[in-house]
Amino acid sequence: MAESKKYISLDDLEKHNKPGDLWISIQGKIYDVSDWVQDHPGGELPLLSLAGRDATDAFVAYHPGTAWQYLDQFFTGYYVQDYCVSEVSKDYRKLVSEFTKMGLFEKKGHIVFITLCLMAVLFVVSGYGIMYSDSVWVHLGCGGMMGFLWIQSGWLGHDSGHYQIMSNRRFNRFGQILTGNCLAGISIAWWKRNHNAHHIACNSLDFDPDLQHMPFFVVSSKFFNSLTSYFYERKMTFDSATRFLVSYQHWTFYPVMCFARINLFAQSFLLLFSNKRVPNRGQEILGLLVFWIWYPFLVSCLPNWGERIMFVVASFSVTGIQHVQFCLNHFSSFVYLGPPTGTDWCEKQTMGTLDISCPSWMDWFHGGLQFQIAHHLFPRLPRCHLRTVSPFVKELCKKHNLPYNCVSFWKANVMTIRTLRAAALQARDLANPVPKNLLWEAVNTHG
Repeated sequence: MAESKKYISLDDLEKHNKPGDLWISIQGKIYDVSDWVQDHPGGELPLLSLAGRDATDAFVAYHPGTAWQYLDQFFTGYYVQDYCVSEVSKDYRKLVSEFTKMGLFEKKGHIVFITLCLMAVLFVVSGYGIMYSDSVWVHLGCGGMMGFLWIQSGWLGHDSGHYQIMSNRRFNRFGQILTGNCLAGISIAWWKRNHNAHHIACNSLDFDPDLQHMPFFVVSSKFFNSLTSYFYERKMTFDSATRFLVSYQHWTFYPVMCFARINLFAQSFLLLFSNKRVPNRGQEILGLLVFWIWYPFLVSCLPNWGERIMFVVASFSVTGIQHVQFCLNHFSSFVYLGPPTGTDWCEKQTMGTLDISCPSWMDWFHGGLQFQIAHHLFPRLPRCHLRTVSPFVKELCKKHNLPYNCVSFWKANVMTIRTLRAAALQARDLANPVPKNLLWEAVNTHG
């Protein structure tokens, strides 16, 4: 006689949401991933964010069909009581299945090869111009080319964090270290950790690290309550100095973005020299050392300190365009507090994301971010197919009354600055007291 199934309620499932006691639900079956969290290829943060919740759509989005066979080893024997699937989730999973049958997740096109060739040309021309030209203008142009090289390496690093961009895993790992650590000075391990947390908890003020930029920027007045960051594991204190900086953030946004790369350098080192689990830590550190040997050496080959500073500023400022692009897709979109709920995967991804309209010949400039909604719903999908699936995504959103926001690049900048300005003006409201310092008192004294 077959055993009767054992059921638990969603309320009981939610109680298993802590390290050491971490359960998730996939298609109504309960899995205990408490021990797996340390070996999860996507890191521990996605599992911790979805702990005690349904994770079916997130699992479907991030894992190929071959991953399902490994779930049984984590099965607890329990099922979710009264498990049901929303209509939007049913249609979403059908799309994933259809795209899989079409082979879209496997066909990667020639973007990687073309981008690597372009990066090689930029690197050689920039180095040659510095070594063999005495022209200040040539050196300035070389700095710009170096920044453009970093932008292209950023697109490849972004793609490689979602799917295998090379023919096999070994080559893929080499490509990650080369384009990220060695050429750009940014740890791919840091990028994957940060970016996976962003995708799972898209636009959660306290779970999404891509919205946590205090003391320089806030996108919501909710940050004024000194929220706790579950990514950085610390309180984001909204003090008087932060209020001062935030009060002018709509003016400082672009200048800060010109040097935002410094923060990425720092975050890479902080992770690699922390006590957190970092796969292949030695490779990551060695790759960063390669960058910090060749880039300072190249800068030192310039004839004087004025041109050296000019070259660094030019390379940082050009790549600052990419930092702006990463902000445009989310800063002006819907935000919320708390962890992702799991059962409204499609809703949260579409509400918290903005597409950028552009002709196909400008796709190289946006690196896939122009189809950010499709990318968030299908993160494993190679960049070259995003334009193809975009109409299907629009139809899904239209059918289920989900937002599909798409604006021009200019309009996205306007919306971002508008969001920052709104929060800045709220920060200037002295009716919301925070501890003052002398600088704040001096700047804001009237009369």
